[in-house]
Amino acid sequence: MTARAMTPKARVSRANVFMALLRRDMRVARRELPFFLVRTTLQPLMFIVVFGYLLPKMGFMKEGYSTALLPGVLAISLTFSAIQSVALPMVQDFGWTREIEDRLLAPVPTSLVAAEKIVAGVLQGFVAALFVLPLARLIMGPIPNLTFAHIGTVLLITLLGGAAFSSLGMWLGTAIQPQQIGLMFSVILAPMIFFGCAYYPWQGLSAVPVMKYAVLINPLVYVSEGMRAALTPAAPHMPLGAVIGALIAITVIFWTVGMKSFMKRALG
Repeated sequence: MTARAMTPKARVSRANVFMALLRRDMRVARRELPFFLVRTTLQPLMFIVVFGYLLPKMGFMKEGYSTALLPGVLAISLTFSAIQSVALPMVQDFGWTREIEDRLLAPVPTSLVAAEKIVAGVLQGFVAALFVLPLARLIMGPIPNLTFAHIGTVLLITLLGGAAFSSLGMWLGTAIQPQQIGLMFSVILAPMIFFGCAYYPWQGLSAVPVMKYAVLINPLVYVSEGMRAALTPAAPHMPLGAVIGALIAITVIFWTVGMKSFMKRALG
């Protein structure tokens, strides 16, 4: 057989390989959609039922609290889904299944394999947020100052937030050993949620000035406040320009460290 006969007639482009990997992840996510939604939205929805419906009905909480609660719950749903959709598969693939080795054989640069996982996490973050929003509105009833006039801003914050937390998930999933995955939830995610201005507005922390500025290291603060600026612009919120700038910077930082961590594990 001649060398010419052995030469492939056409080379597969990197874009086609990238999309094939992405379609495979989306097919798996679609097959496991009920489990994915339960895993990422159950905690936010339970919080909505208790603090957005039951306590106001019993008179223990002002009904206006729903204005601050809804954007924060959407931010948490986005955070949970984006981080878990990337971090947990990375821990598994680099751990006991070694499935990542098959992906690394794809005819694309190794960094593109990592980028595909981050993009898949962003898409799954979109799904979780879109699932929670109508359910939250249905459970809580009329929400003062809620508007969907700035849907473009909502999509922008969702995209930036998903990119930031998917990149964070890439870093955590490749830096944490499988036997230490529980630490991700108890040491990282739990404090991030409670101090991420999801259940209260950032402006409300003016009563505790030290805490108001300390929480600015938390990326969830900017997603929560960005959702408030987009969905309840009449309520107190952080300036939208500051939110967008912070989310871009956070995405760049976590994308960089996540890619370096992935390359270190893949090539090591």
